[in-house]
Amino acid sequence: MTQVSRRKFLGTSIVSGAAIAASPLAHAAPAGIYKPGTYVSKAAGIGGDVVVKMTFDANKITDVVIDASTETPGIGQKAAVELKKALLAGQSAKVDTVSGASITSGAVRKAAEKCIAQAKGEIPVEVITSNAEEAKDGDWLGKAPEIPESQIVDTKTTDILVVGCGTGGMFAIATAAENGGKVIGIDRFAVGTGIRADLGAIDSRYQKADGTKIDKFEYIAMATTYAAGHLKQELVKLWADESGETIDWLGDRLQEKGMVLMHESGDKGDWTRYKHYATGHSPQKNPQAQTVMSTILQEYAEKRGAKFDFNTTMVKLERNKDGRVTGCIAKNGDGKYVRYIAKKGTVVATGGYARNYPMMQALQPWNLRVVSRTGAMPGATGSGIKACLWVGAKMDETHCAMKFDRAALKPDQKAGLDTVKAGTAKMFWMGSQPWLKVNSFGERFINESGTYENPLHADEYNKDHCHYSIFDSNWVPYTKQFKMHGCSRLWPFSNGAEPNHMYTEMRDKVLPSLVKDGFAFKADSIEELARKLGLPADQLKKTVDRYNKLAYKGVDEDFGKEKHRLTPVDKPPFYGVKNSGWLLCTLDGIVINKNLNACDENGDAIPGLYVIGNDSGSYFANEYPNLSTGMACGRT
Repeated sequence: MTQVSRRKFLGTSIVSGAAIAASPLAHAAPAGIYKPGTYVSKAAGIGGDVVVKMTFDANKITDVVIDASTETPGIGQKAAVELKKALLAGQSAKVDTVSGASITSGAVRKAAEKCIAQAKGEIPVEVITSNAEEAKDGDWLGKAPEIPESQIVDTKTTDILVVGCGTGGMFAIATAAENGGKVIGIDRFAVGTGIRADLGAIDSRYQKADGTKIDKFEYIAMATTYAAGHLKQELVKLWADESGETIDWLGDRLQEKGMVLMHESGDKGDWTRYKHYATGHSPQKNPQAQTVMSTILQEYAEKRGAKFDFNTTMVKLERNKDGRVTGCIAKNGDGKYVRYIAKKGTVVATGGYARNYPMMQALQPWNLRVVSRTGAMPGATGSGIKACLWVGAKMDETHCAMKFDRAALKPDQKAGLDTVKAGTAKMFWMGSQPWLKVNSFGERFINESGTYENPLHADEYNKDHCHYSIFDSNWVPYTKQFKMHGCSRLWPFSNGAEPNHMYTEMRDKVLPSLVKDGFAFKADSIEELARKLGLPADQLKKTVDRYNKLAYKGVDEDFGKEKHRLTPVDKPPFYGVKNSGWLLCTLDGIVINKNLNACDENGDAIPGLYVIGNDSGSYFANEYPNLSTGMACGRT
């Protein structure tokens, strides 16, 4: 039996029956339509690769297994069940799109088409493991695949190749085209993944208009402190010097299409122990801003000559004998290999690795233990970082991720990777408000007025790696009194700019829905609330009484929380939520210099290779400084 036929997929051989010959193509089909056996292929879905395994006898498809574990549980994974039935019933890959799951449906169709082509002997037999197997393998890096020249069907040449058309990639493509560069952007999905809102900057025209002035060197000191020195200050300085101009450029592009860019303003005189920086810029009054901004920049780039190859996945970078990265080999939507040659440079912008759980488990398992929900971009599978490592680049040695304290769990649910994968936690946007927070013993354990990550890192020491937010029926006026900033703010800023979400949405929709679904609890007494949350009633009552005493006094003698955020829990009904983390992205990546050139183990630049956004490193460590709104999006 050959090595290929010994490989396992979901518990069965990839190819059953006779062994595969050494020829790159399977034997021609026997008397029937297909060569009997089991074949496997994959295609990009919304959250990663969808893997399809199909078993054939001589004349029909006899079984289908779809591994859609990377897809959204309530949408993509649910659709996979219907798609399996359709493939078997129709005996063809031409299955209808499941409503609301167009990307997953398309991935299943493409993978099924390739399985059928393999069974007919029309294309080479693929050797692929399932997502589950890859997770168990332990080798998150692996080796660059060997692609025979005979399988490369096309070569495309450009000045600049950008791999990934999200926040960083779309800006790079648009400005390269604007400056006369011949540029191609490729992306594994049918469209770009969008541009994140809340983009951080210093010295934009919007800030200047309302008198916001941020000291650059104080800002660099703040970033250095959060990272405990594990960063390159020159990169933060680069952002501080050039981010304002970039935001102004974006504002012009949006204004041409009738969109307004708002700027977060700081509340004068209301200082906190953890200083805020009013750096955020977001499109105003547009719930689809992420997609709309991407479309605007794509159209702008295309008018200036940029080309886009969607449904195209980078397989590996190529580096010549002189050490220069010359481009990449990618697989297009038809499963064919294409070589891209970039004469001036290749830019990698695939979004980090927050959806590559084996990689997360290997590099930063502590963060997986304190999260229960993901908001990571679909393409954040680590493919860009791995491709860079395969050609000799160096990765940060300190690993970190961006997490917000906004996941709600039911009392019997546990924080951690299993819950993230299951998709059963709910969004608790109000979780970042400085409510009274207690551990599973019913005891207060932190100054709740810090960063979004402070409670989550403290959860590393808490039983069950979670905490509980406790508040009362006065919560609406309290959220105004708190004077939050960034995306946690629930009231308009002092300059009139709208928040991401208004308190009315929380009051009228979000909180009632969480209560209805059993993720938030409402009670007429603290003791009743404790019982519903599974907390010791006597201790929680004792904790609340102590907290209220401090609030009435206006001085937090226990943890030093600011007076305007020290609000009592004394008006029934009372509310409680079991709280965990929401994973947004990874923040460690390939070491770069101030030209964004990837560096090798010696710190020398790798010619022709540039890395941006969440694929790039040298900028963050330990904790994300969310008190500077949009710091990660801004540097991207």
